[in-house]
Amino acid sequence: MLNAKNGNLKINHTDMDYVSFGNGTKHLVMIPGLGDGLKTVKGTAAALAMMYRSFTNSHRVHVFSRINDLETGYSTKDMAADCKAAMEQLGILQADIIGISMGGMIAQYIAIDYPESVGKLVLAVTLARQNPSVQTVIGSWLNMAAENDHKALIIDTTEKSYSPKRLKKYRPLYPILGRIGTPKDFSRFIIQAHACLSHDAYGELHKIICPTMVVGGADDAVVGCGTSEEIAAQIKDCRLMMYEGYGHGVYDEAKDFNGRVLDFLNTQQEADS
Repeated sequence: MLNAKNGNLKINHTDMDYVSFGNGTKHLVMIPGLGDGLKTVKGTAAALAMMYRSFTNSHRVHVFSRINDLETGYSTKDMAADCKAAMEQLGILQADIIGISMGGMIAQYIAIDYPESVGKLVLAVTLARQNPSVQTVIGSWLNMAAENDHKALIIDTTEKSYSPKRLKKYRPLYPILGRIGTPKDFSRFIIQAHACLSHDAYGELHKIICPTMVVGGADDAVVGCGTSEEIAAQIKDCRLMMYEGYGHGVYDEAKDFNGRVLDFLNTQQEADS
């Protein structure tokens, strides 16, 4: 019923996994975070359709992974160009875009470099330039990846992302986490992590002209505090939504996250019509 589809696109010299679902008349592109470095969206269409089913009446949703053959030095700006190429292959002239964490970094460059392609923009738990928090956290994840320590990486990501209430539910699962979803190697993750650590679109944020909402967790231990406010201050007429008591995983943990984002998208659509 949610019209879910797993797909693959040829992008330049390589390919890209993606999923689509929903029956709406508008297009919505979702760009996931650094977790894409451990596993692409391949085969997850049904699960993601259920997770984001609130968007499926108004939008046809497309979730793009990064390309499968990553090269050293591959940047968030390069990733934005590949997302644009994927949109063109699917015949998407314009879409609302939601970028989460690293996906938000990529989404910034889509809005900056291809403004005609973006209807509305949502930037969640992300940053526009470097700070000590993200350098320290991702630097430690790079060390874990270099040591092939998948279990430590997943546990630290979880600890850094969720509220104490949610962590009480997750911690009993830690003994088995290292056995699930371990990648063949960590090169994909390492390349993407370095792209996060070199991202700097701050000086170009003023070029974003589409209606934009920035969402942050007040206790974000990954990208650090104040990053959402910093982004919102540089984008004209930007809507800022901060969640108190939540951190980097607010998009997954806050029950009203999807509803509030959808309200922003649909309210803007009504205003444009």
